[in-house]
Amino acid sequence: MPFIRFVLGMLILLADWMFTPKGVKRSPEAQAEVDQKMAGLSLYQYKACPFCVKVRRSLKSNSLDIKTYDAKRCEISRNELIDGTGKLKVPCLKIEESNGDVRWLFESSDIILFIEDRLNAVDAVAA
Repeated sequence: MPFIRFVLGMLILLADWMFTPKGVKRSPEAQAEVDQKMAGLSLYQYKACPFCVKVRRSLKSNSLDIKTYDAKRCEISRNELIDGTGKLKVPCLKIEESNGDVRWLFESSDIILFIEDRLNAVDAVAA
């Protein structure tokens, strides 16, 4: 079973590399505004997890620079995830608000919707 998981993981990473999406082109000012709005976000993930790849591809296609932490290979990241949520489950988005509140969001589709809503709010202000 570990061999099958390894092979499937490598296939997922290869497909992700071969078909990586193009990012959105923004002016430097607009990109700086987007980066500022996304500054409090961190993604805890596994490199070869298909749901994590789905979230990372969304980040790439929207040209978002969100910190990612490998909860499988980095013990510090794994412990931060467990301490913050009580479980080891990925993908997980850590949301640090400007008032100091911290929330954690699971599920790849929910993470993508949250990020796109935040991105749309930035675009609406810019328009």
